[in-house]
Amino acid sequence: MPASLEHVNFTVQNPDKTGKLLCDLFDWEIRWAGPSLNGGRTVHVGSATDYVAIYSPKDAPKPGAGETERNTNMNHIGVVVDDLDDVEKRVIAAGLTPFNHGNYEPGRRFYFFDHNGVEFEVISYN
Repeated sequence: MPASLEHVNFTVQNPDKTGKLLCDLFDWEIRWAGPSLNGGRTVHVGSATDYVAIYSPKDAPKPGAGETERNTNMNHIGVVVDDLDDVEKRVIAAGLTPFNHGNYEPGRRFYFFDHNGVEFEVISYN
């Protein structure tokens, strides 16, 4: 059996706010939330098999680069969804801006930055 990706861990100012956003956008659930490394807080959101770990140290970092510039420690997080158009509507309703739409074999995609400057690629193969 090949290896599989279980989770991605990234740092934000407010892991609870970011976790709620991702649950709202992708119909994920909070798997766990609590104290973590160096007096910080971590929230795990995702499915039963994979998730993102959203971390903030005790002294929260300064705000990310913002919604139009990439966080410098990571390129993006790719999320596969069934209904790309529905998720894009949710992204817009959350006050975020989709960009770089593309149709390619075998699917379609768009990107957006969250409030921390973390870039997400949303993909559908339907």
